[in-house]
This record gives sequence, C-alpha cells and structure tokens, in this order.
Amino acid sequence: MTMPLITNKIGVIVDSFQVGVKEGLLKAKQVGADGVQMYAVSGELDPANLSPSARKEWKAYIESLGLEISALVGDLGGHGFQDPAENPAKIEKSKRIMELGRELGTNIITTHIGIVPDDKSSRVYETMHAACEELARFANDMGAYFAIETGPETSAHLKAFLDSLGTKGVAVNFDPANMVMVTGDDPVVGVHTLKDYIVHTHAKDGVKLGDVDPRDVYGFYGYDKSLDHEKIAAMAESGETFREVPLGEGRVDWPAYLRALQEIGYTGYLTIEREVGTNPEGDIGKAVQFLKQFK
Repeated sequence: MTMPLITNKIGVIVDSFQVGVKEGLLKAKQVGADGVQMYAVSGELDPANLSPSARKEWKAYIESLGLEISALVGDLGGHGFQDPAENPAKIEKSKRIMELGRELGTNIITTHIGIVPDDKSSRVYETMHAACEELARFANDMGAYFAIETGPETSAHLKAFLDSLGTKGVAVNFDPANMVMVTGDDPVVGVHTLKDYIVHTHAKDGVKLGDVDPRDVYGFYGYDKSLDHEKIAAMAESGETFREVPLGEGRVDWPAYLRALQEIGYTGYLTIEREVGTNPEGDIGKAVQFLKQFK
C-alpha cells in the first residue's frame, strides 16, 4: 500500500518545550512548525491576566513569527466537569478561554472533561452532560469548538455522549497515542467513528504495556483521584502500564492513521505533543521531520 501524502499543517504545543511561552514560540518556528497550541488556563495567557491591548500584542507577535494558533488548551484539570460544585466557575472560565481564542485567531479550545460514565442515569453523567450542553451551545453560537481530547473512554462511547448534546459545539481533539496507551482502542477505527466531530489532532505516539484502569490515569469524581498532567507524564515515562515514545516509535500505525484522516476529509492541524523525555526540543524537531516525510 502506498504512503499517504498529506497537506495538513504541522503544529507544536509550545509548553512541550518547557522554556516559557515566548521562547517556546521561537523554538516552534525554528523546528519548522506552521502553528502552535498554547495553554490559556493560568500564567501569561490566562484570560483574566490579559488586557485588550495585551491580547492584540500577543496576536501580533505570533503573526510576526509567521505562525498560526492551531488551538488553545483550556484544560482546567481536577475532575473535569464531574463535580457540580466546581462546574459554575469552570464553565465561566471555559467561556472566557473560548472568547480569548477568537481574539487570538483560533476557534478551537481543547480540554479534558473527565471520563464519561457508562451509566447514563448516574449523577456524574448527568452533571457532565449538563455542563457540556451549556458549553456546546455557547461554542456553537460563536462559531467555536470546545474539543474533548480522546483517551479516557472508547471512541464509540465518546461518540454516543457527543451525539446527545444537540450541537457540535463540543467536538473532538483526536489523540491517537492516548487511545493506544490507555483503552487500547484502535485510532484508525476511532477516526471513522468520530469523523463528524474531529476538529484538531495531537501527533503523539505510545505503547501499551499492560492493563490500566482509566480512572487511575485521568481521575474520577468519587474515586479519590483527579486529572493531573504531571502525574500522567510521570506514568508515561515510568512505563509500568504504558509509555509515551517519540513519534513513529510506538504502536500508532501512522500511514493507516493519516490515511483515515484523509478519508474523512480532515484538513486541520497535526499538533505535536511531547510530555516526557529529557530532550523535548530534539524530540519535537524529529517529530516535525517524521510528519514531513508524508508531504
């Protein structure tokens, strides 16, 4: 079978360089990325910390480097949207991040919402559903997408949840490595299952070494665990049940995966994420070159 030839732009998560936003933007340009994804939850890009003039300055600076913003990260951690006491504040913060995204030039905000329970009558499911319905309407009304990252549940289960929300304002940020490492779901099948919702993707690779309860990775309300990216990165590096590896060295079948994205008509970004390793800049540079072999 011939190798797929892609036209997708290549992005990089700025925070993966671990050097701060402005230096990370420069490094993204240096490794040959077309665009960037940035965290907008706290620090320099927290909407609460940005005046109208500061927002214009960031937009102008990014454009001056010849970069686009593929998406903002709006992941608020904790239990996602499973805790009814926290949801009002989290929903409002998520709306402000969506508004910031539009001002900076992107209509995509990526997030984790927590594991969608199997029991649709459970309180956690109802709490998540209500929050996502509100966020879906808000995003849809402003022509934006609040995109859930794949990994905590199978693609079929996630699709059923999304189908129930009424609009496509809540969409999908497809991460093939998360599926491979945690649920063991097939990313190629997942692409076709979630084809109506995919608006952004992460280019990451990994291997599954053993069975793991997704609640131990992504947390779950009432399970005494919450989402912690540093903890997940540590798990991905220690490699007891799964391991994140450089692009092309894991179990993601990249030719088949990229072909699947073509088959569903996906033309958005392939945004490189590297959460582990001692040389992120080197790994990201190699990842850019790995993807460019398909161009």
